[in-house]
Amino acid sequence: MTPRIPATIITGFLGAGKTTLVRHLLQNAGGRRIAVIVNEFGSLGIDGGVLAGCGIEGCDEDQIVELSNGCLCCTVADEFLPAMEALLDRPNPPEHIVIETSGLALPKPLLKAFTWPAIRSRVTVDGVIALVDGPAVAAGRFADDPEEVARLMAEDPAYDHDNPLAEVFEDQLGSADLVLLNKTDLLAESDIAGLAAGIAAQLPRAVKVLPSRESRIDPAILLGLGAAAEDDLASRPSHHDGLDDHEHDDWESFVVPLPAQSAPEPLIARLQQTAAVHDVLRMKGFVAVEGKPLRLLVQGVGSRFRHEYDRAWAPGETAGGIVVIGRKGLDQAAITQAIQG
Repeated sequence: MTPRIPATIITGFLGAGKTTLVRHLLQNAGGRRIAVIVNEFGSLGIDGGVLAGCGIEGCDEDQIVELSNGCLCCTVADEFLPAMEALLDRPNPPEHIVIETSGLALPKPLLKAFTWPAIRSRVTVDGVIALVDGPAVAAGRFADDPEEVARLMAEDPAYDHDNPLAEVFEDQLGSADLVLLNKTDLLAESDIAGLAAGIAAQLPRAVKVLPSRESRIDPAILLGLGAAAEDDLASRPSHHDGLDDHEHDDWESFVVPLPAQSAPEPLIARLQQTAAVHDVLRMKGFVAVEGKPLRLLVQGVGSRFRHEYDRAWAPGETAGGIVVIGRKGLDQAAITQAIQG
């Protein structure tokens, strides 16, 4: 029998560093044919554009399959399975498949898709890598106040605990075969061990938690785990076990179009202020800067932003725009006005 092609699922909340990790894997593939499936929350494809235009030697654009404006865990039959079959049926199929899920995706339904007959005999889940945004965890973004929750439950036995941020975070950790505590360069050295221990305490089984900076981990550590995760679903708990689907009503995204900017700094300042005032979870996009032939890549998590010129604008590309992602109920008009200045 032909050996099954290994697939690695990369999960993690918005802005944890998933695309950076995929790019790192491609840059250090060592000649291995790696295909990438990228799924994004939002109609403007940013992550796929970062990878497809990365200029990595041996990484052709047809190795990047982008599934935009959807959630793989909800569109398995319509989008994911056809994309996988198309990759597998190529004359020269990939030697490894890397799947970058949306930051709001639940990995368990995607894992179940690997039990479908159409791909079970041809692909195995080598491992699920969960990226964790260290500074976000340190700030308590994904955690409840346990004392407050206990008090509410004591006062009202019917209290329905509902924290979608914590729920998605816990589901992603629950499916992991390896956890990367990322962005440790933004943490005090004395806090890293404590955070890693806290994350390990939330895991349903023994899984290594490794610190990382800029998602830089030796591919030999990430690839070749041999987890066969599709055969181990019972040990990967989810808040949505037993449900046929899950809703994304807690989240929304929209695109703010932007003309060419005179300089990056005023724009970044507006984005930081907007994120703080409106509690925006994630912003990312490409922007034109006057007098610069390269496009400006902007990435933001909360009020933390970074930007860099990544490559020249391709013919037909738009002048620029920023994807805004957050909890349902964002004031789109006010946010748009604030960003556009």
